[in-house]
Amino acid sequence: MSRPKTDLLDSLPTELSQQLKDRVDRALLEFIRPNSASQLAQEAPELIKFREAIAQNDSMDDRELLRIFREFIPTTNYEAYKPFIAKFFASPCKEADVKNMFAPGLPYFLAMSSMTSGKSVKTFPKYRPPSHLLQHPLYLALPPSEGTTLSPASMRYSQILTIDCEDGQSKQVTVCSLSIGFLRMAMNWDVEHDNERLDLWCTGQTDPYAISLVKSYRAFFVLNALFALADRRVTTIRFFFANVFVTFLQYIEDEWSLLIDCIEKGIIPDVDNLGHLRAPLEKLFKPNPDRAAELREIGPPGIQGWAIRVWPDLTRFIGITGGPAAASVPKITHALGPSVFAQSPGYGSSEGGVAITYHKGDPNTDYKVVLVDVVTEFLDVHSNEPSEHVLSIHELVAGGHYEPILTTRNGLWRYRMGDVVTVKGFAPDDGLPVISYLHRREGGILMAFGTTCTESQLTTAIVSAANRWIGQIIDFTIVGDDRDTPITYGYLVEIGGEI
Repeated sequence: MSRPKTDLLDSLPTELSQQLKDRVDRALLEFIRPNSASQLAQEAPELIKFREAIAQNDSMDDRELLRIFREFIPTTNYEAYKPFIAKFFASPCKEADVKNMFAPGLPYFLAMSSMTSGKSVKTFPKYRPPSHLLQHPLYLALPPSEGTTLSPASMRYSQILTIDCEDGQSKQVTVCSLSIGFLRMAMNWDVEHDNERLDLWCTGQTDPYAISLVKSYRAFFVLNALFALADRRVTTIRFFFANVFVTFLQYIEDEWSLLIDCIEKGIIPDVDNLGHLRAPLEKLFKPNPDRAAELREIGPPGIQGWAIRVWPDLTRFIGITGGPAAASVPKITHALGPSVFAQSPGYGSSEGGVAITYHKGDPNTDYKVVLVDVVTEFLDVHSNEPSEHVLSIHELVAGGHYEPILTTRNGLWRYRMGDVVTVKGFAPDDGLPVISYLHRREGGILMAFGTTCTESQLTTAIVSAANRWIGQIIDFTIVGDDRDTPITYGYLVEIGGEI
């Protein structure tokens, strides 16, 4: 589908710049006033100058608090937060030890990073926001749709932390992915009552709740494929990382005959050990010989526009197509066909949601910064200024390359994301910057003699090579070889289809 032309401003008019500055100040105050009383803000060595400045000021009006924040809060990284996060994992974990740790109260869940930003999993406490924000696109784990949505979601979690409360009760806090934590929070789906929801099937979703509790990776995909194929009313497909949709298609192709037979007869296939989950799934799944016949005529994935033939009302695909997922875009585009509108879900991380899709630009790469979950400041990656020279939104320049710095509703203080983004311009309605992700700031492969290639350069190279000589790539891993000159990079690739 054709993309709308951009309407971005190259620079901010004076009046709009001032309005934006005032808006950023209000958002910052909303976060830092309550969070300045947190255990982290009161104890972290990195914030000692901030605490001293606060203590020396008798009258703390808004302007003075903002001045102290900007002057005395340094940029931080995960190391500053690890000792405080570790307290949640203590056994026993007492309420007094973790209450008001990052923000007021106790967290609803701890979000796990996806490991795209480092070698080890990071965890971040997430507190329940004001109820009206749960309907904001940043928090919506299930996107609104006029029809049925195919959006496989696993409710599985890494672990459950138990906090012993002062009233003698206990609170369970789930350690899980950000999207699942948001979904549980929005729907009030606590872990303790998971087994009471086995007969639940949310309106507008292809998958019943019981599938979200399946442990086996293969069974999870096969069962989601079964229920999705049986429902021809799908209008939206959503996979957080678009390349996972390619894996989904591969399972459909591998299990095509089994899936169609099960749809015809209304049976749940023997995939791994479903245990107590089998009975509710069998109760919900009904025979549909007409649909099975329709699918047999269409055939398994392979033809261009296969998805639109299987789901005639399909109009939208949501998924991240940048970074390593870029290698899967040709196969996704081929399967969806030209009439399906593709977009990214937004830009952010487990640390915080930074931006939403900007539909007046390229909805796959352009994101409008918002002041909902975080206030984003920036470091100019090409500047000779000291590393602590943090820029506010109204100080950005179109075309500049920056690292986002996050101060969050959930208690992070000028946290360095480690990404590099470019500013495409400024939205004409409110002046907020529209950005595109480029690569990890430290994410290139550094070789001997100082040779470095960025993530985006290496991804572009393999995607270009695949289009010309290799064929469809599902995924890839990069290996640097500096044993001899010239220095080279090698790729281990997973090929789609026959070689």
